[in-house]
Amino acid sequence: MKTEFTDIAVIGGGPAGLAAALEAKRAGVKRVVVLERDVELGGILRQCIHDGFGIHRFKKRMSGNEYAQAFIDETEKSDIKAYADTTALELTADRKIYACNSRDGMLEIRAGAVIMTTGCRERTASQALIYGERPAGALTAGAVQRYINIDGYLPGKRAVVLGSGDIGLIMARRMTLEGIEVEGVYEVMSSPGGLTRNIVQCLDDYGIPLHLSATVTKIEGRDRVRAVTVAKTDGSRRPIAGTERVVECDLLVLAVGLIPENELLIKAGAEIDPRTKGAVLNDRFETSLSGIFAAGNAAAVFDLVDYVSVSGEIAARGAVEFLRENTSDKNTENASGGADGYVPVIAGENINFVIPQRVRKGAARDLAFFMRVKTSAPRAELRCLCDGAVAEKKVCRYIAPPEMLSMTPCCAAEREIKIDAVNE
Repeated sequence: MKTEFTDIAVIGGGPAGLAAALEAKRAGVKRVVVLERDVELGGILRQCIHDGFGIHRFKKRMSGNEYAQAFIDETEKSDIKAYADTTALELTADRKIYACNSRDGMLEIRAGAVIMTTGCRERTASQALIYGERPAGALTAGAVQRYINIDGYLPGKRAVVLGSGDIGLIMARRMTLEGIEVEGVYEVMSSPGGLTRNIVQCLDDYGIPLHLSATVTKIEGRDRVRAVTVAKTDGSRRPIAGTERVVECDLLVLAVGLIPENELLIKAGAEIDPRTKGAVLNDRFETSLSGIFAAGNAAAVFDLVDYVSVSGEIAARGAVEFLRENTSDKNTENASGGADGYVPVIAGENINFVIPQRVRKGAARDLAFFMRVKTSAPRAELRCLCDGAVAEKKVCRYIAPPEMLSMTPCCAAEREIKIDAVNE
């Protein structure tokens, strides 16, 4: 087994991982290693040929490929060591990574700090409780996207899309452009799950119907999808008897949610937030495991890649800080907050979740928070309260559950920090 020592190891070479690696190099870290299980760096953005990326960071509309390439180019100009086509098999609490690839065989990487940027995975038909056989043609939206944009395959001729998340909306448009007839997009909730601009640009502009409070209940076909049964749903998202109808199709595209990819962290013993499905993080995006950090969609599912990159940079700065603490022989546990050294971050009025979930006591700085709301409102005010006192306010012209919000208050608290979204 080949053993390698590094200062910072980044698991995942997508937008969060590359941003983290580059930020670590800018901070002066000498040895940075990136592990990427795909054959090239870039992560999921390699198959995202649509535009809309980079508006915040680069102040222009870019395709996913262009956004990723900007980071890849900078990475290649640096001395960051990138292992592509390399799968991380295990992460230990003492920051050892066991990985493998076809060139080196088994690898053991011993890191001073680890940043997890493993992204997320899609829910499948069984997780959406769809009955029937398991024929060819029932695919996740990401799989369809890869088939069309990278492999050059058309996976069907007539499609039904289940789920109105952004990737489902984007693929409804993409399939239409490639000549696949999209019968409709079905959403179990009473409101869309994707960004408003994607509803307009991907469905309305192409005349694709959106069926709210409706779902797919059964897949028809044995060897190949030949039809699906759809039905209306009630307020509890249960199918309403008597509303079923059969839609002929040979492709069912599933866009029924994303789950942070955190098996390595779970096995290592990291604390997981049941709301985000990502690790519980402190203000420097450090997990409950000392010296192990998480960012991007591994921490929580973001909607904008710009925020994904920002979170990677936050984690990198935290990892650099952790390395410096170790170098100066400080007590790492106390520096990270210790068991009683944290202030909880509370998801308050109309807030579904906030990351990070806790802040180290005495961490008086501009704190970056990301959050999603529970319900939509045409205008709202985000409020950050530190020990009950308002530390920061931010007016939002529109809030909705699909859109991640952010704020950066400067505050220090001893008891709690709470974020509210108050409708105006």
